[in-house]
Amino acid sequence: QVALLDRNAEAGQESKAALGEQFEAQRTLFIPCDVTEPEQLRGAFKKVIEHFGRLDIVVNNAGVNNEKDWESTIQINLTSVIRGTYLGLEYMRKGNGGDGGVIINISSLAGLMPAAFQPVYCATKHGVIGFTRSIALAANMENYGVRINTICPGFVNTPILQSIDKEENMGQYYSYKDEIKNMMQFYGVMDPSIIAEGLITIIEDDTLNGEVMKITASQGIHFQEYSQTPFMSSKR
Repeated sequence: QVALLDRNAEAGQESKAALGEQFEAQRTLFIPCDVTEPEQLRGAFKKVIEHFGRLDIVVNNAGVNNEKDWESTIQINLTSVIRGTYLGLEYMRKGNGGDGGVIINISSLAGLMPAAFQPVYCATKHGVIGFTRSIALAANMENYGVRINTICPGFVNTPILQSIDKEENMGQYYSYKDEIKNMMQFYGVMDPSIIAEGLITIIEDDTLNGEVMKITASQGIHFQEYSQTPFMSSKR
């Protein structure tokens, strides 16, 4: 059973219809939602619970590339991910009457390295990784029963790549669009299906918590290794 959230109602209905051809129509739900609007997002979570009766998996994957309107990029790419995670925990954590579950936040390889012509996008994706790893530690220490992980894909064949060709998205970095395209050609562009494969891996492997999964055209699915273990005091 899957609920889809998107501010693009047409795309959302098309996705629901496509799933409806494979599964029973009542097993999917589309909710128009702008993730930057706190009450809309909270209302969407409530509708999911009302429709399906429970919540087991949350995927926070709304994302944009807009260096010109950088405030909205922060709101969509980072703030909404944080809010979506907290809403998911509110419904799923065991100490609050939930049954546990898994939250997956979508970052990017740009969250692990600098991106010269997408500095704000890069900052938001670094933020997603830092937040996810930190809240995963807290969830473990507090016995929430919820695992929280992040996925960092390289270039993926989705509409966000088209934003590189638009001055209204790239702003002062528009003149560098060819450099970004050269990077895409060098590193390769992946089909979204491999990202879905990584997503399923995280959902099914209940040993994964606080992990940063990297997905690239050259190496496929693998994990970021961190040498330093964060200090953790014992639970009070």
